[in-house]
Amino acid sequence: MTDLYVYYKVRDADTAPLRERVHALQRELAATHGVAPQLKRRPAAQDGLQTWMEVYPNVGAGFADALEQACARADIAPLLAGPRHNEVFTDLP
Repeated sequence: MTDLYVYYKVRDADTAPLRERVHALQRELAATHGVAPQLKRRPAAQDGLQTWMEVYPNVGAGFADALEQACARADIAPLLAGPRHNEVFTDLP
C-alpha cells in the first residue's frame, strides 16, 4: 500500500466553495474506496494564495485514477490557482 499526497494553490477568495467540493469528493472516495482522507493547508497564505494538501493514506492500485475522476465530477479545477501535484510515498521496511 502507498500514501498519496496531492498539493495545490488556492486563492483566498475561493477557499469556501473549494472546501465544500473537496470534502464532498473525499466523502465519496471514503464510501467507495474505504480510504480515510485528510485535508490540510499551510498555516499562512502568501500573496493571496493558500497551499492545500489532500492526504490519502493506504491506497491501492488505481486509486489515483479514481481520485482524478472524482475531481472532475466535483468540478474543482476552476477554483484552483494552478495545477494539482501528486506525490506517492511508501513506508520504509
